[in-house]
Amino acid sequence: MPMLDVYGISLYYTVKGEGVPIIFIHPPLLTSANFMYQLEELSQTCKVITFDMRGHGRSPYSNQAVTYPLIVEDIRHLLDHLGVKKAFICGYSTGGSILLEFLLTYPDRALGGIVVSGLSEVKDKYLTRRISLAIKLANARTLSLLALSVSWSNSNSRESFRKILKEALKGEARNIEQYYRYCLQFNCTNQLQKIDHPILLVFGAKDKSFHYYANLLHEKLPRNELMFMKNEKHQIPTKAAVELNRMINQFIQKHDQVGNSIKTR
Repeated sequence: MPMLDVYGISLYYTVKGEGVPIIFIHPPLLTSANFMYQLEELSQTCKVITFDMRGHGRSPYSNQAVTYPLIVEDIRHLLDHLGVKKAFICGYSTGGSILLEFLLTYPDRALGGIVVSGLSEVKDKYLTRRISLAIKLANARTLSLLALSVSWSNSNSRESFRKILKEALKGEARNIEQYYRYCLQFNCTNQLQKIDHPILLVFGAKDKSFHYYANLLHEKLPRNELMFMKNEKHQIPTKAAVELNRMINQFIQKHDQVGNSIKTR
């Protein structure tokens, strides 16, 4: 089992394929298992890197509280460990927030970003209530119920449900709760104009509550493409994997062919 174990960091990670590096960032409670379809398909043309955050899945409990800056440092150390100078970064849901934080902190380590159902801040009451409920359930007594719900909503088959749930149940409640809690306080909207990387924004057309965040990112990020996936909701990496993988491949190829240029809004 590949583990990063330097500077007090212990992270489970997977690397598959050769070519342009792309690393995936998961939301709270979920793990790298949520990117199973990206790992299998995109690794045919890219070097795909997935990892479990501290206290999630196969990565052990962290004495340091899980925050976005801490995760960003972990990603940098992982890239260093793998000898990757620059990579595309893909973040799903609140993983998209960490992607934005990474681009602001280490712009020279990224080739570009893919935000999937992501956001730069938690603004609306509906999402605030959902995250607040998850914080309450992220304890040793009720974590299994939360894992069951989140894993089911992110599964597209019984097989994927079993795999996602199995990995989610390995997580440490305290670190998962910390990740959820940090979601509510993070806000980088006023810094988005500083990000000069090409960004692909992918959202579900039926994910109505996230359309505000999609349009906000589209308005504030200097160089981006916004794509709405027809008939899809929030859980795009698993439930619309074929189309998402096609979009990511196309985005990487376009960037690879034309250097730093990209169509803007």
